[in-house]
Amino acid sequence: MKYDVRIGIVATLAFVAGISVARLPLPAHAATAPLQPQTIDTAAMTADSYPKPSAMFPNLLSKTVVVADGMTAAVQAGNAFKHYHADANEIQIVLEGSGTEWLGDHQVNLKPGTIVVIPKGTAHAAFTETSGHLKWVSLKTPPQDPTDIHPM
Repeated sequence: MKYDVRIGIVATLAFVAGISVARLPLPAHAATAPLQPQTIDTAAMTADSYPKPSAMFPNLLSKTVVVADGMTAAVQAGNAFKHYHADANEIQIVLEGSGTEWLGDHQVNLKPGTIVVIPKGTAHAAFTETSGHLKWVSLKTPPQDPTDIHPM
């Protein structure tokens, strides 16, 4: 009987703690502008359509085209060194060109229509362009913190 009473007390305390935590305000996130209906012609994008490459990825063109709660989308072209993101999942959709990419411990072939799923913590690397200009869409969820790039 004492055991049943103790279990009941512990369960009640856990229930009350759960309700209390559930009522705490959520952490504030940077507000994003509401999504607007739009079309983006990725086929018309040229090197001049992108901002200058970053110092960290000097051979990668990247233009963020959508920022929403929980995700970002960018159109990218070029190469990047082998790295991983500890806190962001990435999905890449190849639009143009062909090549290879490191995914974990092996290389995968890329061609238009290929979708590469990169869970957070997975090594991935430079696209090696083998024919034509390689261009892809990169979706990241949650949005990647700029400091979440870990070279390998």
